[in-house]
Amino acid sequence: MRKSIIFTLLLFGFMSLQAIAQEEKNVEAVIASLFEGMKSKDASLVENAFHKDALMHTVQSGEDASSLGSNSVRDFINRIATTPANTILDERILEYQIKIDGDMASAWTPYEFYVNEGFSHCGVNSFQLIKTSEGWKITYVIDTRRKIGCRSN
Repeated sequence: MRKSIIFTLLLFGFMSLQAIAQEEKNVEAVIASLFEGMKSKDASLVENAFHKDALMHTVQSGEDASSLGSNSVRDFINRIATTPANTILDERILEYQIKIDGDMASAWTPYEFYVNEGFSHCGVNSFQLIKTSEGWKITYVIDTRRKIGCRSN
């Protein structure tokens, strides 16, 4: 009897870990689709990654202090859609660190950004997502941007 209880607990634990790993992959896939949409200039792919009420911010580093820059998701999507055909925007995610609690997820993604294969800058994205009836959606993203201290320079 004791062995069957231990086996059942281990089986339940294993199945829970598999479910969590699958949800992490689902969160990663939404973020990856955002950057694939940027690279391919597919505005619908970019838009589909975001919740309709999503917000975007950037940490703007200054000499004495940082400030907060904001951008609407709609403006971001429009910029992607109107990027010249000969311009390739390639944000390369270096790592995904994903945490999930129920229907909320957080992802920390260091990146390097390239324009037409030329290094532009690096930084970190911090994403907040929620699980909706349509799947995971980005509700908030804030990023840093810098040219020094990157792997590519």
